Amino acid sequence: IKPTGKAFSGNLIRQPLVHMERLELLRNVCRDTALRNLSHTAVSKFVLDRIFVCDKHKILFCQTPKVGNTQWKKVLIVLNGAFSSIEEIPENIVHDHEKNGLPRLSSFSDSEIKKRLNLYFKFFIVRDPFERLISAFKDKFVHNPRFEPWYRHEIAPGIIRKYRKNRTETKGLQFEDFVRYLGDPNHRWLDVQFGDHIIHWVTYVELCAPCEITYSVIGHHETLEDDAPYILKAAGIDHLVSYPTIPPGITVYNKTKVERYFSGISKRDIRRLYARFEGDFKLFGYREPNFLLN
Repeated sequence: IKPTGKAFSGNLIRQPLVHMERLELLRNVCRDTALRNLSHTAVSKFVLDRIFVCDKHKILFCQTPKVGNTQWKKVLIVLNGAFSSIEEIPENIVHDHEKNGLPRLSSFSDSEIKKRLNLYFKFFIVRDPFERLISAFKDKFVHNPRFEPWYRHEIAPGIIRKYRKNRTETKGLQFEDFVRYLGDPNHRWLDVQFGDHIIHWVTYVELCAPCEITYSVIGHHETLEDDAPYILKAAGIDHLVSYPTIPPGITVYNKTKVERYFSGISKRDIRRLYARFEGDFKLFGYREPNFLLN
């Protein structure tokens, strides 16, 4: 990460405060009984499968897709010693969990899991929940690379069959269909059929169990330029590895894009979507998207 004067202004002093406030907010929302159903989840195998382990440096990282996770996985792969630098890791190895030397927490025994959850440095990254859903939709159903045909050929038709209002339309999956599926209180029966593919759009609560697991730091995509160095320092690994340079503008919340995607969608569907993701908005301090709801 390039040393800029900015880093030394107020950020280094303010950072610990920002992170304390985030964790305090999280704890308060976790205690809010009105949000209980939206903030709590079991630490199931599904959650333990999301958490990657670096034993050498006692770090756990919970993966939240569409939030720059590939870069953090690369950082941990290097720390675990499978490769000596981030540049050397072939792209096809990063997500190949047989070859990348990054074990999942689910691969350990119950007592070993407990020990790591109690003692290790634990973190994950979030971003505005609706912007993340747009990113997942674009990535999986619009620009889907040729090696993941499953989304287009299995998941999209499944969602269209159940949620498309106008059956005669032959277009591929539209954002509207996707929103209707996500906001359906009975989305689970499709989720089961889709298996682990749902990690790209289920809530942060379901992925990382933030009210059950005591995380050390929660990074925000929108402030990653400050958060990434802070996480490396807090985890005690800033002298070993640096987070890859972030292209300018990539982490900024884009309200215009969110408005554009939601423009043709009924208020009822948006409200139902918000009702499902409200826990994510509240736990991590994202403002309710009133500009879409009213």
